[in-house]
Amino acid sequence: GVVVFQDQVLEVAMALAGFTIGEAEGLRRAMSRKRSEEAIEAFRERFVEGAARNGVDPETADTVYDKLAAFSGFGFPKSHAAAFGLLAYQSAWLRHYYPAEFLCALLNAQPMGFYPPATLVRDAQRKGVDVRPPDVNRSLAKCVNEDGAVRVGIQYVAHVGEDDAIALVTERLRNGPFAGVRDLAQRTALGRDELEALVASGACDCFGAPRRELLWELGLVPQSQTVPGSGGEEKQLALPLDPTVRTPVLRDQTEWERMLAEYRLTTMSVGVHPLELLRAHLPAGTLSSLELREQRHHTRVSIAGMTVARQRPSTAKGIVFMLLEDEHGQMNLILPAHVYERHRGIVRGEPLILAHGRFEKVGRNQNVLVDGLETLGPLARRVSGEDALGAALPDAHHFGHR
Repeated sequence: GVVVFQDQVLEVAMALAGFTIGEAEGLRRAMSRKRSEEAIEAFRERFVEGAARNGVDPETADTVYDKLAAFSGFGFPKSHAAAFGLLAYQSAWLRHYYPAEFLCALLNAQPMGFYPPATLVRDAQRKGVDVRPPDVNRSLAKCVNEDGAVRVGIQYVAHVGEDDAIALVTERLRNGPFAGVRDLAQRTALGRDELEALVASGACDCFGAPRRELLWELGLVPQSQTVPGSGGEEKQLALPLDPTVRTPVLRDQTEWERMLAEYRLTTMSVGVHPLELLRAHLPAGTLSSLELREQRHHTRVSIAGMTVARQRPSTAKGIVFMLLEDEHGQMNLILPAHVYERHRGIVRGEPLILAHGRFEKVGRNQNVLVDGLETLGPLARRVSGEDALGAALPDAHHFGHR
């Protein structure tokens, strides 16, 4: 059979090579100690000699030992695997029956896990969860459940730390909702960077004006100043004077501008997906994740998406696994070592990519075996008019050696 758990390494060593319990445990520990090849190889001679005393030829004993050594690259004790199995079952149960609560808990536990917040939000939305953006008059400091929906917390806005978010919410609960950016600026101790981030991220959309107008108004707001010599404890309130300059007519932000600001300032966007805006401009024949699922095994395909994660396990002989996301779902890519080396810059540095390859569909397992990659960066910059597009989109999670 196939060795599944580290515990079975002990059984093989004792049954085949006559190891004592102590010797077998030493071999198991060698396999657990930072995957040390030198420590593992130290037991080979003893293993082959013991197997010979049981009538096993050296070639067979070496073959068995090679398999045990290979297993050490990814094996776990049975107790470890059982604990992970229980956690996976509990997580799947919560995700199925309580998707909003599950998402809220995950967002409040960041940073963690395989999937970044943006991907967790998209996954929940596809399951019908209503995810609402941060709002200075509705959000708490952390994410909360709000009438069956998930309201993103103020803490998710860049530059706004936990203490500032709590202070903002406390002020609102004590003295009522904020009437506008002027009221927000003068009732809180937030600095200009924090206030601008709240406006640009959409957390001040509740005031009913376009974000550019709110930023203009914010620039005219006199803020309270710290009284010199008070150590920051005393503040001199700004005079509540009305603005003397009329807000000019400003161009509305595009969907791209709003979306990229949300990604840049909150690491997520609960609205439009980048691929939804790019879809009409992609090369003919580019499939969405929905269309990909309907393809036959071994069909040649082209797909486009935003990179969510990449893995390069040390045991995979240079193969890289990537996870792409579009407006409908996720797609798994397998990059052979030579393809990765040829497109290393795109794999490691580009958030939006176009992949070409062969679709593999075996039961529920669906992958694209990639033979070519292209960056969608130039196309996205041309369509969006945004030069800093790559810097705004969330970084992909990377696992494994470089």
